[in-house]
Amino acid sequence: MEYNSQRLQSIDALRGFDMLFISGLAGLITAICALFPGGSDCWLATQMHHAAWDGLRHHDTIFPLFLFISGITFPFSYSKQLSAGCGRGRIYRKVLVRALVLCLLGIIYNGALTEGRLEDIRVASVLGRIGVAWMLAAIIYMNTGKLSTRLVIIGTILVGYWAALRFIPVPDAPAGAGPFTFEGNLCGYVDRLLLPGRLHRGTFDPEGILGVVPAAATALLGMLTGDFVRVPADRISGGRKVLCMLGASALMLAVGLVWSRWFPINKALWSSTFVLVVGAYSLALFAIFYWLIDVKGWRGWAFPFTVVGMNSITVYMAERMINFDYTSDFLASGLAGRLPEAWGEVIMAATFLVLVWLFTYFLYKKKIFLKV
Repeated sequence: MEYNSQRLQSIDALRGFDMLFISGLAGLITAICALFPGGSDCWLATQMHHAAWDGLRHHDTIFPLFLFISGITFPFSYSKQLSAGCGRGRIYRKVLVRALVLCLLGIIYNGALTEGRLEDIRVASVLGRIGVAWMLAAIIYMNTGKLSTRLVIIGTILVGYWAALRFIPVPDAPAGAGPFTFEGNLCGYVDRLLLPGRLHRGTFDPEGILGVVPAAATALLGMLTGDFVRVPADRISGGRKVLCMLGASALMLAVGLVWSRWFPINKALWSSTFVLVVGAYSLALFAIFYWLIDVKGWRGWAFPFTVVGMNSITVYMAERMINFDYTSDFLASGLAGRLPEAWGEVIMAATFLVLVWLFTYFLYKKKIFLKV
């Protein structure tokens, strides 16, 4: 196993853990659930799909966790660049270029190269939101030095976003549609008004314009976490850092759950309560990975995750461009066809997951890493 001692190894492992769910693990879990009473209707299987609108399932945490992790890395990168003599202007350019590249990759992922008409291209994307939200958070981080200032900014973003959705009228909302409903929310109206191309759900896009603002708060929470972890061990021990992070996670969770009575937890809207509750989940999960890997030094178990985490963008794009389903069918359909249908689905899902992992392992061994 090869590790770069200069990296916070828990970050790569957690990122890989997160990415595996959209690289075949969710499908495998769903297929295994089908072997037992309850099948695809059981609680665990439903967690492998997004909530229809309000509510929270595990699959809703994948995107914000990735953005949160991207935030954790920035304080390390920013400090390293300043130490190397990079001027702030150059760092700003790098931040902007990263955002633009992710936006471009997101549009390509959406199928821009296969669409015949410009109006059929979906501009909003997962990668685009990551790029723009991370950029906004990075700019805030670079221009603020105090924790209290950054916390005030996060609070202002969350309260301001709630107020905007709650009180700004939506001209084309159907009569009786609430401000946080699919038909009556302000985010959809702004996208219908300003966003070019097609929207993901016809009249609404879950990666649209307004949602970038609270998503920036998600990235900024990650940056605060990275800043905290960078504190030297002689000032705050690793174990104490973990306890502080778990305490902060519990506080965010409590605030988010109480507030959700008035502002529903909703990934599509990236509601302020969604930021808090999933931020709590992300922080707690990072604290566990950080304690196990970087504090206790137990790294071997995390190697399969690390391999994926070090090439996360590559994995995401590859699944869109490489037909892993075809190869899985070629390798395993014969065996799967000889088994009961439910077991055959497990074999096919497991084969797909293994193929994706082997692809990332090949890149890892060849030291091929796509960095954006």
